[in-house]
Amino acid sequence: MPQQPLEIPVLHLAHGADLPLPAYASEQASGMDLLAAIDGALELGPGERRAVPTGLALALPPGYEGQVRPRSGLAAKDGITVLNAPGTIDADYRGEVKALLINLGEQRVTLERGDRIAQLVIAPVCRAHWKESEELEDSPRGAGGFGSTGISSGT
Repeated sequence: MPQQPLEIPVLHLAHGADLPLPAYASEQASGMDLLAAIDGALELGPGERRAVPTGLALALPPGYEGQVRPRSGLAAKDGITVLNAPGTIDADYRGEVKALLINLGEQRVTLERGDRIAQLVIAPVCRAHWKESEELEDSPRGAGGFGSTGISSGT
């Protein structure tokens, strides 16, 4: 059953006022594209990182967060990804949304004003309350850590 869209107040900052608001690219897309609100070209060399402005500020409702995620096309084609993926926008943050991009590729990449640089997913947040315990309930996995479940269905 489809949910009612969540209404989120958004402020176009002066340097991004001419850019369109984030939008879903398809009917079932979970993320909206964020655009680069930059003047002119921005180059990212291999290994270089930069907080790229979007020209937007949001007022997310309590109980929600914004997740800034990489765009798969930029990652696959150019090696550009979101360094702190997913970047978190808390409900009480009112500053500009920026995408912390890094070039993991081998070539310089040039971004232009209005380029789609990341995607924004709005998600519900569950807040936890810690309950200290003397021991934890057993599970089939136990304390097995990184790689403990194997790499294929036969291991």
